[in-house]
Amino acid sequence: MLSGFGNQALISILTHLFFIAISFWALQAVNIEQIIKKNRVVQARLLYVLLSLAIGSAVSNFFLNYLLWSQQLPQLFQFIFYH
Repeated sequence: MLSGFGNQALISILTHLFFIAISFWALQAVNIEQIIKKNRVVQARLLYVLLSLAIGSAVSNFFLNYLLWSQQLPQLFQFIFYH
C-alpha cells in the first residue's frame, strides 16, 4: 500500500520537473527582451524561471489529473455494471 504512494510521489516529482524544463525551453523562443528594461538581466532570468514554474506546474497538474481520472474510469463502469 505504501509503495503505491511512493510511486505516485516519484511520478509527480518527475512530471513536474519535466514540464517545468519543457516550459523553460519553450519560453526561450519568446522575444521578451523588448518589454524588459535595459540592464535588468537578473530580473529577466528570474521572470523566465517563475513563468516556467507556473506554466510547468499547471501543465503537470493537468497531466497528473488526467492520468488519475483515466485510472479511476474503469471503477465507474465496474460500479455501474455490478450494482
